[in-house]
Amino acid sequence: FFFGEKSVLTYKSQNNDTWPERLCSVPKYLSQQWSKASGRGEVGKLRIVKNQGRTEVSFTLNEELASINDIGGKPASVSAPREHPFLLQSVGGQTLTVFTETSVDKLALEGIVVQRAECRPAASENYMKLKRLQIEESSKPVRLSQQLDKAVTTNYKPVANHQYNIEYEKKKKEDGKRARADKQQVLDMLFSAFEKHQYYNIKDLVDITKQPVIYLKEILREIGIYNVKGTHKNTWELKPEYRHYQGEEKSD
Repeated sequence: FFFGEKSVLTYKSQNNDTWPERLCSVPKYLSQQWSKASGRGEVGKLRIVKNQGRTEVSFTLNEELASINDIGGKPASVSAPREHPFLLQSVGGQTLTVFTETSVDKLALEGIVVQRAECRPAASENYMKLKRLQIEESSKPVRLSQQLDKAVTTNYKPVANHQYNIEYEKKKKEDGKRARADKQQVLDMLFSAFEKHQYYNIKDLVDITKQPVIYLKEILREIGIYNVKGTHKNTWELKPEYRHYQGEEKSD
């Protein structure tokens, strides 16, 4: 069986000789072609021979699975390499085991992996063409401009209120729900502010006192004058009977 780009291969000859489990890495295109095999059909042949005391292993992909019809969702019409020699390596002191899962979700130990194998495609014209197409596909930008043959008819419903506006309105309402402080406390803050400067706009006074605008204006009407014209238009100043400024800052 296989999973992703790694497979565990087992081999049993006609005389019931077994080849212990090998953990095998395979090229991505090969695992994709294997997934196209119908049912429990054969995907290829594994050849194991002894050559001067060394084990040589190769895999031959079945001819009907060699055709690659698309790459990246686009027609390719290229053939995958069929011959794949193996590079065998030790497991490096690791303990790797092979499990199978039954239809009732039970795991069974099948064996221990004794060797790693890397399945490599043999250099061929088919392989070079395949790699060239894969590289071209991977190098394409994610976004491409495309000329439309006809007008877009997809209807997009307008949003009644964007999230940014909702959050802004929420904050605005929370600011409007500021707790009213004691009137005398507000008066003390206002007189202290007007000792430093003669004129203030309402926004600055709200920032200083942290009071709701309506409540603050009620108190300002008792002690202040709102300038509707002139140099200091749209600002508040104290009534003459309440004025007491520091130094020469009357004209601030």
